[in-house]
Order: sequence, then C-alpha cells, then structure tokens
Amino acid sequence: MKARRNKKQVPSFRKLLKTSKVKLENKLKNKQFKQQSTLKKYRKEQRKLRQAVRDAVSKKPVPLEDPKEKRPGKRIEREEEEEEEALPLDMMDEDDLQLMKDLGQRASFLTRDLSSSEPIHAKKRKHERVIDKYEKIPRTLQTAPEKELIHLLPIKDKSGIIPQTREKPVIDSNQDEEDQEETEPEEEIIEEPIRELTLEEHLIERKKKLQEKKMHIAALASAIISDPESNIKKLKELRSMLMEQDPDVAVTVRKLVTVSLMELFKDITPSYKIRPLTEAEKSTKIRKETQKLREFEEGLVSQYKFYLENLEQMVKDWKQRKLKKSNVVSLKAYKGLAEVAVKSLCELLVALPHFNFHNNIIVLIVPLMNDVSKSMLKTFLCLRIKEVEVKKDTEDINKPKKFMTFKEKRKSLSRMQRKWKKAEEKLERELREAEASESTEKKLKLHTETLNIVFVTYFRILKKAQRSPLLPAVLEGLAKFAHLINVEFFDDLLVVLHSLIESGDLSYQESLHCVQTAFHILSGQGDVLNIDPMKFYTHLYKTLFKLHAGATNEGVEIVLQCLDVMLTKRRKQVSQQRALAFIKRLCTLALHVLPNSSIGILATNRILMHTFPKTDLLLDNESQGSGVFLPELEEPEYCNAQNTALWELHALRRHYHPIVQRFAAHLIAGAPSEGSEALKPELSRR
Repeated sequence: MKARRNKKQVPSFRKLLKTSKVKLENKLKNKQFKQQSTLKKYRKEQRKLRQAVRDAVSKKPVPLEDPKEKRPGKRIEREEEEEEEALPLDMMDEDDLQLMKDLGQRASFLTRDLSSSEPIHAKKRKHERVIDKYEKIPRTLQTAPEKELIHLLPIKDKSGIIPQTREKPVIDSNQDEEDQEETEPEEEIIEEPIRELTLEEHLIERKKKLQEKKMHIAALASAIISDPESNIKKLKELRSMLMEQDPDVAVTVRKLVTVSLMELFKDITPSYKIRPLTEAEKSTKIRKETQKLREFEEGLVSQYKFYLENLEQMVKDWKQRKLKKSNVVSLKAYKGLAEVAVKSLCELLVALPHFNFHNNIIVLIVPLMNDVSKSMLKTFLCLRIKEVEVKKDTEDINKPKKFMTFKEKRKSLSRMQRKWKKAEEKLERELREAEASESTEKKLKLHTETLNIVFVTYFRILKKAQRSPLLPAVLEGLAKFAHLINVEFFDDLLVVLHSLIESGDLSYQESLHCVQTAFHILSGQGDVLNIDPMKFYTHLYKTLFKLHAGATNEGVEIVLQCLDVMLTKRRKQVSQQRALAFIKRLCTLALHVLPNSSIGILATNRILMHTFPKTDLLLDNESQGSGVFLPELEEPEYCNAQNTALWELHALRRHYHPIVQRFAAHLIAGAPSEGSEALKPELSRR
C-alpha cells in the first residue's frame, strides 16, 4: 500500500493554482452566460407583454365566459338582450373541452391574445416583425397639451361599430394678446432716452472703470508671482485683457496689461530653455512634483508664445493702418500700442536671450529699424567698443601659452617625457575649451569689423547727407568713438567738421558735438599731428552765451565735456590768455543759468584755476599790462582778459541757492584746498 501511494504523483502547487484559475474562469463565463440568457428572456417577455397590451387596447373586449366565439371557422352573433348561462364541464362537447385544455397548456394568460384560438407558434414570426418595427420607431415625449375631442355618430361595418371623433378648434390666447398689443398706440412702446453724461461725469466714470481694471490686473499679477506653478492658468485670464472692448479704457488697459505681462515673464521664466517632451518621456510614469513642473513649463511656453503673437499683431495693426470692425481703438492709438509692444519685445530680448522664441523676436524687431519713427543710428552709441583699449593693455601680460613643437620635444625630452607632455597639453586644451574664454585677438577682430561698419555709415552720411536729420546722431557717435578712428582719416574729418560749423545749418547742440568730436580726435592718436585747433576754440568761446537758460539746460553737459577736453587735458597747448578769457566768460555765464548749471560751471572754473595757477590775477582789482578788456570780442587770445576781474563771484555770493553761495565764496578766496574757505569733501569730489 505504501508503494502504491508513493507511485501516485502529488500535483504541484503551480499546477493546482493553474487548474483553480481555469475553474474560476469557467465559473465566471457560466455566470455571465446565465445573466445574458436571463436578460434575453426578460426582454422577450417584456416585448410580448407590450404587444398584448397594444392588442387589448386596439381590439374590442370579449367576455371570457363565452368560449364558443373562439372556435375557428365560425362566427356567432351576439344578441344584446339575451344572456347564456355557462355550461358545466360534464355538459360540454368533447371538442370544446379538448380546446380549453390545449389553451391552458400552451401559454400564459397575459402573453396571449385571448380573442384568437389559433396556435401560438403560427403567428410568432408575424408578432416579432410588428414588435421590431415598433422598437425602431424613435421615442418622443408628448410635450404638447392634449386636444379636446368632439364625439360624432359611430359607423358600423362587418367587424363591428367604429367610433368617430373630431378635434375641437382651440383659440390661441397668446396670438390674441399679440394682436391687441399691435393695435395699441406706439406712444406706449417708446422708452425714455438715456441721459447723456457731461464731460466731468464721463471723466469720473472713466477714472472709476480704470481703477477697477488696475486692481484686477494687480490682483492677477500678485497671485502669479506668489505661486507661479499653481496659478499659471491666470496668465491666460490676464492675457485676455489685451482684447479689452470698453472704448473708454481700452487703450490704457491694453498698455498696462502689455507691460505687466512683460514684467511677469521676466520674473517667472526659468534660466533655461524649455524643450518639448518626446513620446517616450510622455509615456513614462513620473512623480507628482515632476508632473506639476512639466505642466507649469508647458503652460508657460504656450502663454509666452500667445503673448508674443499678440505683440506682433499690435505692430501689424499699426503698419496696416486699418480700423477693425469693433472700432474700439482709433487709428491714432495704434501707434502708441505699437510702441509699447516694440519696447516690451526689446526688453524681453535683453532680459531673456536664452529662452524660447528669442530668434523670432529678433526677426520681428530688425525690420522695424527702417521705420521713420525709430532712432536706429542711436543704437550704435550702446556698443561697448571701449573694451578694445582695455584688452590692448592686458594683451602682453596674459599671452596665450605656446606649446612645444615635435622637434623641440625630440631634442630636449626623453620618450617617456614626451608621452607625459603630450597628455598634459591635451588636458590643457580641453580645459581651455571648457572655460569657453574668447581670445583677445578674436575680440579685437570682432570689434574692428564692427567699427568699420559703423564708421562707413557715419562717413557716408557726412559726405552725402549733411543736411539730413540723421546728422545729430552721427556727430554724437563720432564724438564717442573718435579715439578709435584711424589716423589716416583725421585731416579729412577735421575739414568736414569745420565746414559744417561754418555753414550755419547746424543747431547749437550739433555744433557742440562737432567741437567735441574734433578735440577727441586731437586728444587721442591726433597728438602726433601738427594741427592748430584755434578755430574750434574761437567757435566755442563766441557761442557760450547761446546756452539755453531755461529748465531744459540743453547743451550744458556737452559744454563742460568740451572744456575738459579742450583746456584741462591739453593744458600744455593752451596759452594763459586763452585760459583767462574762458574763466571770465564762464563766470558771466553762471549768472544766466539755473542753479544746477551754475554749480557745474563754477566747479569747472575751480579746476581751471588749479590747472592754471597764474589765473588768480583775475581776483585782484589791479590791471596787468596795457589795454582794456573787450568782452564783445570773439577771439579769446586778443580780448585782454588779464585787465579785468571776476566781479560776478560777488554777485553769486548773494545767490539764493546755498551751494552756489559756497562755491562763489570758495573761488573768491582763491580756491584753497585747506582752511575755513575750503570746500567740504562731498563738494570737492564732484
């Protein structure tokens, strides 16, 4: 018995598990099949029930006690006054008794047509066709009210009596009311006209609307800045305000929203470029934090793209100069909106050069430089070309390391040393590439090419368009970059500048730029040239009194820069007579201008008195030499400035501005660096 038991194989756990799974699946399938069959039977019974109810409603009811009427092939006419008594079973014919037994065995009471004694299966297909047709008819709810019927005389035919009815006509009360309203006089329909607001009331209403819009913009912006990842959807709400439709505040609101969105993108944009996700990255499962970050990045890029498209549309609307159908913004307002849009694009390009769509912004901005209202030449003033001079000084100190050639290595190094040297040089090259530091030669070459393009543009305008409105920007640019101009162009350039001054076509500020450019040339590489700039000194001396004495103070800063280059930096080439004449004229000029300009002029006089110590003779009343001072003479060398005194300082000492008083007293005392009349450090350093 034990041997037989050992021979019998015991099923493994995996096999048992497998068979149990098969059994469970079979049970589940059987259960589903039973449910489906039960549901089919239920639906079938319901269809039969509905058909039986329809047949019972449509046909005339027959008493159940009269089974003789259900005999096939016979028709028994009923008499209204006679009633037949039901026969007991022992008095019925054998045929009738057999029929009743068959009816009870074949079908139930509710699912059969009791008015017919035909077999059930004979009409089964016919009934199913009727049911299918009925099921295909779309169901409609009876929303219309029930109509009232009028009963007419019935009609009698072979099948029986057929009742006759007709719908009663209904009078529409709503139609009667509309007809009555149309007959009423028109005076009752006319509404009272809306009262027009006065100008003051309209401004108050506009101010109220604008304040509400500002508060809404501020609330959205603060919510976005506080938590950008959670409130990224509010960018869309804020951007929708770019389409403001209220004509009273549309232009102002659109400008405010444009600037607000620009500042928001500058604050919440990450310091890296966001790339689109690949299909593999989208399908992988990630953490909730990573998913939230991805949603933020996708929303940020999409809203940033739509914002740039809105700015582009503003610029296009201004270019086309066509009113839209909404007519919310006037043609004049298009220019203001376009300017705000362009400034926002430029700000984004400078602040986010690494982010998405920076190339698209460049493509949009560059063609706008050809517009009449844009100052394109003034962009050259922002070039940092002065870096070339700094690099020139440090070029010899930080020379690039020179690697040994193969012949030098073979002569001085052994085989093992050459191997180590090669590996060391390779490592140094890799480190240099990793640092990504541009060489001095590369920067110098790039700056030289840029300067060539700038100067070619400037010289072309000077040669062919001397009366162009571009000339002020050209002269200002030449004054800034004059120290970088090639020496070969100095003579021709100075001749052109002097001819421009003598022509009289320039404004005073433009002529000052010409003087400034000339002395920048002469103070740099032009020291080697033997050129007498006396005509430029004369021009500045005779035009000093043309300075604007009003609130603008135009030209004062340029005059002080010119005096620094002409007198202080060229002290060895300036005579004492010239220095005396300029100090005297500057003190006279300080009486005419506003306090801020007076302080600058007096500070310049203080520097000149320190640079030319012998000019202190202007503080004495005694005359030096022969002749009389000629203030109206336009030549500083021959006006006899040594025979006058700085009496203007005593008038400035009683000036209403305290700092002007302090400077005047300091100059009267001889501009000492120590003592009671010396200036305080915060004033002397200015």
